[in-house]
Amino acid sequence: MVSFEELDLQDGSPIYLQIIRHVKQSIVAGNVQDGDEMPSRRVLSALLGVNPNTVQKAYRLLEEEAIIESRAGAKSYVVLDTGKVRRIREELLANDVQAIVSAMKGMGLSKREAISLVDKLWE
Repeated sequence: MVSFEELDLQDGSPIYLQIIRHVKQSIVAGNVQDGDEMPSRRVLSALLGVNPNTVQKAYRLLEEEAIIESRAGAKSYVVLDTGKVRRIREELLANDVQAIVSAMKGMGLSKREAISLVDKLWE
C-alpha cells in the first residue's frame, strides 16, 4: 500500500497538489511500484486530517494522468511502466530546476556562470 505517513502538509501549496507530488516522488524513489494499492479516499482524508473532497481531487487528477486506476466501489491502484516513471522523474526535476534557474537569473548570473556553478557543485 502507498504510504502517506511521512507526508508533511506544511509547504503552503494546495493540499491536493502535495498529495500528488508525494505519490510522484514515491514512484521516482522506487517506494511505489506498479500495482501498489492506494489508501481509500476516506482513510487518507482521516490520516491527513483533510476534507475528503481534497483527496478526491488529488485522486481524480492522478487518474487523469493515468498514474492510478480506480473503479467505482473498488480500490485504487498505481499503474506504472518504465516510460511513465521516466516522464514523472523528468516532470519533477523540470519543476525543481526551473525554480533554481529563476533564482540564478534573479541573482544576475549569466547562463555560463550558472553552468559553471553546476559543474563545480556536481563534483
